[in-house]
Amino acid sequence: MDGSVAENAPIIRVTAQHDVNTGLLVQAMEEYLKATERVATAASRMYIGRSFDVNVPGTSSDNLKGGVVGGSIIQGSFEEGEEVEIRPGLPVREKNKVKMKGLFTEITSLHSGNTTVKQAMPGGLIGVGTLLDPSLTKSDGLVGSLIGKPETLPPVLGEISLDIRLFENVIGSREMGKVASVAKGERLLLNVGTAKTMGTVTKVAKDYLEATLTIPVCGETGDRVALSRRIGSRWRLIGVGTLKG
Repeated sequence: MDGSVAENAPIIRVTAQHDVNTGLLVQAMEEYLKATERVATAASRMYIGRSFDVNVPGTSSDNLKGGVVGGSIIQGSFEEGEEVEIRPGLPVREKNKVKMKGLFTEITSLHSGNTTVKQAMPGGLIGVGTLLDPSLTKSDGLVGSLIGKPETLPPVLGEISLDIRLFENVIGSREMGKVASVAKGERLLLNVGTAKTMGTVTKVAKDYLEATLTIPVCGETGDRVALSRRIGSRWRLIGVGTLKG
């Protein structure tokens, strides 16, 4: 640990199975880790990390339930019965180009673990029941989108500009090779929130790049982006970026 950010970190012996020292762990987390500031009055936002069809095969049309999305609320709050927008939504191909179609629906239920709640705030994972056709949410069909109040979400971007910082070494590779500079025309795997898309670099400088995306994403200035490069047969993390306006 010498020389790393964890050099002076406390060591706490914990066994969660027997509930030993879990209280001390929480106490240390509160003391040493800065808690994320939550703004309850900010525009509601939730990253969709999973989406499901909860209906079992053979369910009659009268008993069908709407699609369910799950994820983490990053700001604001959601309440049962309110209207929400999902953006970018679904990819639609028009004239050999992929365009995104936003979705509007109503929240029918909110779940935190095994508990049903009327209102959900930031922190932990939340399941959101909707009136969406379950065929749209099955098999993680809406993963990568944002959910929020109508007309409050960030714009859908087909091209992005990034301030970037490349790592010294490739992350996840056993060889830990040096990270080469990004080249114009190179294709990178970009992660924005829970969205994953391919980007073709159209302009590049030392700490800056512009890219055209194969699948548009929903993002705004200041959002963090992970950059990965194909090395061998796998995608490896090579740096991070920040969306520019």
